[in-house]
Amino acid sequence: MPEQNILTLEPFNGDYGVEPASSAQTLVIIPTFNEADNIGRLLGELLARYSSFIDILVIDDNSPDGTADIVRSMQGKTNALYLMTRQCKMGLGTAYITGFNYALQKGYHYILEMDADYSHDPADVQRFLDAMSGAHLLVGSRYMNNTVNVVNWPLGRLILSRMASIYTRMITRMPVDDPTSGFKCFSADVLRSLDLGRINSQGYSFQIEMNFRAWKKGFTIREIPIVFVDRSVGKSKMTKRNIGEAIWIVWWLTTKSLFGFL
Repeated sequence: MPEQNILTLEPFNGDYGVEPASSAQTLVIIPTFNEADNIGRLLGELLARYSSFIDILVIDDNSPDGTADIVRSMQGKTNALYLMTRQCKMGLGTAYITGFNYALQKGYHYILEMDADYSHDPADVQRFLDAMSGAHLLVGSRYMNNTVNVVNWPLGRLILSRMASIYTRMITRMPVDDPTSGFKCFSADVLRSLDLGRINSQGYSFQIEMNFRAWKKGFTIREIPIVFVDRSVGKSKMTKRNIGEAIWIVWWLTTKSLFGFL
């Protein structure tokens, strides 16, 4: 295992101290908490398909099931896999912000968000990269053009997700069919333009806020259709708090934007 590929954030002094060993221009960020059943298979497929031109950063919140150990065991076979470990469960939003800052410091051009539970198809990564020439932010949409491309969700969760998308678009007027999607690709220019230190939302609301801030900065947001397949093993990390935060954040963002405080 190459020790230089392991990063521990606590204590954190502002310098990640690890230079990517490859010349990849794309970083895939995968936050994890208790994903031992999924992470090995997902990383294996990503590395088999793309290790020659992407890097992967796993950010693990001290998973008690040994998720980080699985990542470490795979690092000896590639220079494209990096690991950050955090001392406790700190949430999806802070994991992505940490990954974004790392990506900007290391000079990546494109930064992808991806779930660890295999709900996002690794084969779609190439589609994202191919489509980035016409966008600053590319969103993988489950609901593009009034379609529903979701597999194995219970009806209640599907209705909740779809209504959240409609509600968000109605309040914010943001032209995104699936604003809560967590499968997306940013150009580094978008992330550099945002004050990442001011973003504290989590879950659904984090995705909404990132889209909204990019849109208000005038960046081009495009969507491509994806098929979302619910996890077959492991437990969902969505909580009632995530749902409640998503309800009020659209009003908070819209109001702040209206008065020029965004």
